[in-house]
Amino acid sequence: MASSSSSCQPSSYDVFINFRGPDTRTNFVSLLYNALTKEGIKAYRDSEELWEGEEICPSLLRGIRVSNISIPVFSKNYADSKYCLMELAEIWECHLSDGQTILPVFIDVEPRDVRHQTRSFEEPFKKHQSKCKAADVQRWKNALEEVGNLKGWPLKRDATIE
Repeated sequence: MASSSSSCQPSSYDVFINFRGPDTRTNFVSLLYNALTKEGIKAYRDSEELWEGEEICPSLLRGIRVSNISIPVFSKNYADSKYCLMELAEIWECHLSDGQTILPVFIDVEPRDVRHQTRSFEEPFKKHQSKCKAADVQRWKNALEEVGNLKGWPLKRDATIE
């Protein structure tokens, strides 16, 4: 799957989970991570919050690059985090360069809102455009558009687990 000229490295994780901590860490992502590890699937989930002004952790980017599959978990406040967006752009680049599989989950958001940065994705992008480099914002928009076009799993908070 990986090419010799690839920017991404050979896998040491089966799955990288990309998510907005305050929205999904203690519910969906926790359940997903526990289910994956219970089945012997080596999953990467960040365990520390990034603080305003911090650089995205190099180990986080490495976790993306060395994973076979990435699961971005989109939620209403996902786009508020430039770190989530940076990770997503890296995930998309690994998909393009190495064919990394992306399995998106949409919790209480519509894929079209992710694709077009509308509804809960719109205001954060206005803020990012005024505070971040235009090239970075465009990279994030491209990643959202492309990943939002992938077949994924839309979930509602009131959905029951059977």
